[in-house]
Amino acid sequence: MGFLRILSSTMARMSTFRSYQMVLLLAAALAVVAFYYFGSERHSFSSTTKRIRQSQASQNANRNDADLSLDTRPEHKESKIALEADDAARQGDASPASVEYHALMMFTKVDKSRGLQAKFQVAVRSMAKHGSFLEGEALVLHFVSDEASRELGEKMLPELLMDATFLYQVVFHDVSSLSEKLLPIVEVMQKHFSAGSGAYFSDAIFFLSVAMHRIMPAEMKRIVQLDLDLKFRSNIRDLFQEFSHFPPGAVIGIGPELQPVYRHMFWQYRKENPKSKVGEPPPDGQPGFNSGVMLLDLEAMRRSALYNQLLEPGRVAGLAEKYHLQGHLGDQDFFSLIGMEHPELFSPLPCGWNRQLCTWWRDHGYGDVFQLYYRCEGPVHIYHGNCNTSIPDD
Repeated sequence: MGFLRILSSTMARMSTFRSYQMVLLLAAALAVVAFYYFGSERHSFSSTTKRIRQSQASQNANRNDADLSLDTRPEHKESKIALEADDAARQGDASPASVEYHALMMFTKVDKSRGLQAKFQVAVRSMAKHGSFLEGEALVLHFVSDEASRELGEKMLPELLMDATFLYQVVFHDVSSLSEKLLPIVEVMQKHFSAGSGAYFSDAIFFLSVAMHRIMPAEMKRIVQLDLDLKFRSNIRDLFQEFSHFPPGAVIGIGPELQPVYRHMFWQYRKENPKSKVGEPPPDGQPGFNSGVMLLDLEAMRRSALYNQLLEPGRVAGLAEKYHLQGHLGDQDFFSLIGMEHPELFSPLPCGWNRQLCTWWRDHGYGDVFQLYYRCEGPVHIYHGNCNTSIPDD
């Protein structure tokens, strides 16, 4: 073979060089041998990558044969990790981080909406801009998505996260797969807290936070769920520190609804119970919750007998009947309802972490009391442009 002649000629000339030069020539000869050897096996960069992915997939068979796509962009300030997967579990030892912070966003039908795409860009860019983590920590970004939106997200995320100075990992979850798991748990809730479209299978995903402790793997202890129409003004890592403020028995951290939404929705109960604080504004009332930013202590949710009892169909129906609630806001309605009965399950999140901007109810019959709900003192960490409200520039 040709490579044997090359090797023989190279070895014949070695005696005329000093020892270190001989070593260098030998290494070069071996490289030539390796080139011809692998060439004869017809290996290429693409085929080798394919085999690596197949090997990784076989090791993750219990995670729907997860597809790993490494981020090959130039590194910025610190090395980063960007992986995509179909299931909830993170990809083994792919990340060197010893501490992970999990955050989840709904990312469905984004491919069909320019408006959602613009909101997504603002949310992710601002998160990357203000985000800062310690050495050995990583932010794991979970996106619940349909196939078309996932393809769009995979194209957009590298550019949106380009300036991030922290380790991160991206995980995509199939919306249909999660909806199928959720439906048996939340089906009765849809009758009380959905818009009534009848598309109960697709609507199930709007109750993901309610039963996430039963969907995500047991090793995942905490996660933050975020709406898409947000703009960060502070480090997202600081949001996770709010978990440390949970009182005993609390399973969810959530901010108040900053409009008289539940003053309106609980009108019949309030009429029958005029001294009730249900639907009244803060600080002494119970205005209900807004689910745009939520801290879910999955471990506490799994342990809480009370919380899991409240997921039972009979308990849901009984509370909805007691409070005469027919909602349309999904998980937000459920949490607001059980919060009226069991506020101890919730840790109040400062309104600055979910500074809602919508003023719809001010112009629809509640102008006289609107500011009692809408005011939010203290620094704004996250703007929430709900009901398509414009978010201020920095």
